[in-house]
Amino acid sequence: MELEFWKLEGLGNDYLYFDVRDPWPVTPNWNELARRLSDRHFGVGADGIITIAQGQGVDAVMRIFNADGSESEMCGNGLRGMAKWLYDRGLAGTHQTIRTGAGLRFPEVVESVEGRAELLRINMGVPRFEVLPGGSSDIAAGGLRFPAYSVSMGNPHLVIFGTLWDREQMARWGPLLERHEWFPRRINVHSAEVVGRHGVKMRHWERGAGQTLACGTGAAGAAALALRLRLVESPLAVEVPGGVLTVEWDRDESHPVYLTGPAREVFHGYCSWVDSE
Repeated sequence: MELEFWKLEGLGNDYLYFDVRDPWPVTPNWNELARRLSDRHFGVGADGIITIAQGQGVDAVMRIFNADGSESEMCGNGLRGMAKWLYDRGLAGTHQTIRTGAGLRFPEVVESVEGRAELLRINMGVPRFEVLPGGSSDIAAGGLRFPAYSVSMGNPHLVIFGTLWDREQMARWGPLLERHEWFPRRINVHSAEVVGRHGVKMRHWERGAGQTLACGTGAAGAAALALRLRLVESPLAVEVPGGVLTVEWDRDESHPVYLTGPAREVFHGYCSWVDSE
């Protein structure tokens, strides 16, 4: 059986999308399919795969499977890609409602060219600022201690403010902190450096995917933390390895964070490999 897929990216955070709105003859083992297809040497290459399904009262339902096969609750860049896919095919309008593992999210197409979405803004939901175990303000890993903050955007993030880590530092500390004993379900890890009243630079180690060029929920969460700590002012330009995202938040902890960024469709193809559950 051949499976049709589309590859979309948001600032280099790339996913393979599968349209499962109509019933399939078999149910793929999505976890294994994500592992195989995400491999950048022996597969297509991606940070994971996303399924687009039908749902009552919503434009679509999104499931996310990371490159290691684990399932994630939410992905801001992946959600922009999904909203673009729906809009470009006339399956949803400029204002959408999509159900994710973290609840309902509300993408909006703010710029389009010839019927194709280019820039999208997402209501990312309300940030939840979480206290580290024991009320600690830092975390130990590899013999060092890091000042850290925890925030949830429907999925968990650990943010370390200071001088931005380079790729080698992230490759060293990211996996240790992702699997720290405090986080039995693992956590996304981010290095963030404030570069002005309206700017932050970031680098990411995503749970289940490793280093990525962008992380939408991570950018939203880190920006909300920086705003809450009054290190910056909204709107905030968040520079990630793949480009720049815009984050807006009014510091009211009952109000949602908004994330704006591009999405592009870059590839369309078919795969014939599948394991049934």
